[in-house]
Amino acid sequence: MGALVIAGWGTVRGVSGSVAGARWRRGEVLGWLGKRLILAANRDEFYHRPSKSADFWDSSNEILSGLDMEEGKEGGTWLGISKKGKIAALTNYMQPKIDKNAKGRGALVTNFLTTDLDSYSYLKKVALEGHLYNGFNLIAADLNTTKGDVICYYGNKGGPEPIFLNPGVYGLSNSLLDTPWKKLQYGKQLFTDVIKHCWELTKEDLVQELIKVMNNQEPQLPDPAIEDQGKEYILPILNKYAAVCVRCPDYGTRTNTVILIDAEGGVTFTERTMLNADIDQWKTSTYQFKLQV
Repeated sequence: MGALVIAGWGTVRGVSGSVAGARWRRGEVLGWLGKRLILAANRDEFYHRPSKSADFWDSSNEILSGLDMEEGKEGGTWLGISKKGKIAALTNYMQPKIDKNAKGRGALVTNFLTTDLDSYSYLKKVALEGHLYNGFNLIAADLNTTKGDVICYYGNKGGPEPIFLNPGVYGLSNSLLDTPWKKLQYGKQLFTDVIKHCWELTKEDLVQELIKVMNNQEPQLPDPAIEDQGKEYILPILNKYAAVCVRCPDYGTRTNTVILIDAEGGVTFTERTMLNADIDQWKTSTYQFKLQV
């Protein structure tokens, strides 16, 4: 699974603020009141791979995510959030050859959303078993209105330990965190440009502007870093793969997700997902709720 995740959280000089009604005040950008999160993500996958659109898992309305329904991988996911303030996002690490007998990576997200472990402790545990999986990157967060927010990252093709992420803007594709792939750098630039002007937008318009960013199909070439990592595997689709939004005949961006979380724990989760493996059919769903922490 290819993917692109761009997130901003915490205080960024000159761009923190607070929510006022349906509009954003001037200066309100990453992490209103100096905390919280704006996340925009793409899921790139084969169009015919069976999946469920984002929804709460059961009647408790506790955990929200899309779900992979591929045989043998059922119940895994690429991105999810719980009302207890847990968020996780997964991308695969692009490698020319994969081990078909490796453990399913989607369970790394679902297990975090259901565990009592904090994000750093969970990623430390995952790091001990990282060799059992094909390449992956995992962002895990604990958002707590009273105790403060913690966001961590671990990639099993990088360093041996998870790292804490300081407030800022981060990008993650199919290499290590903030690897300077041109499409990732371009996506972060577009993301930041939208965020800088979000005081002019309603929340709904901000979501739509971020979805527009995640559907940019301009290839960012040449990019020797992608070619070197992907080898002969990536060359046939390089022109399509080197864009924020990947659009190949049978594979590409099939889900856009935007998550906004404000200082009071208010969550807006919007998913735009492809229907029937048809690039002309899409469904958009929005969920709004408050974190219970």
